[in-house]
Amino acid sequence: MKDARIRPARPEDLDAMVRILPRLADFEVPARRRPGDLWESDAATLRAWAEHGGDDLIVLVADAESEGVVGVALVRLQPEFMSRAPSGHLEALGVAPVADGHGLGRRLLAEAERAALEAGALSMTLHVFANNARARSVYERTGYDGELMRYVKHLVETD
Repeated sequence: MKDARIRPARPEDLDAMVRILPRLADFEVPARRRPGDLWESDAATLRAWAEHGGDDLIVLVADAESEGVVGVALVRLQPEFMSRAPSGHLEALGVAPVADGHGLGRRLLAEAERAALEAGALSMTLHVFANNARARSVYERTGYDGELMRYVKHLVETD
């Protein structure tokens, strides 16, 4: 999607961004996780940002002349988990199906990193499910290191 340009999001981009977010669950979601668990809180964050702004957020979109908003990146500026140094945390990175395979996710990620660095971040963190091979491949090819492993044990049976 060569005609897509990456720019800061505007509140009027909200609906298009939220439509992309379900793509965050476009893999075999682990048992006991609802697909909505992977993106609904990001949608709530974007809605709050659109209504009130957010000094701790970087929100970018990929805007294609032919298709409109086809990608979104959401970064929260926060202290790094262990060192407490200034950092960015990639909350969400998604592209619309029409934009798959064009390198747009990598372009959005690079621009999110640049914006976080400009805002004072010294690192960028993210969470990715172990079985989300496609996302892990993108992150590893762009220099991210799988530093921690998170384990979960559900203590209560649910349907």
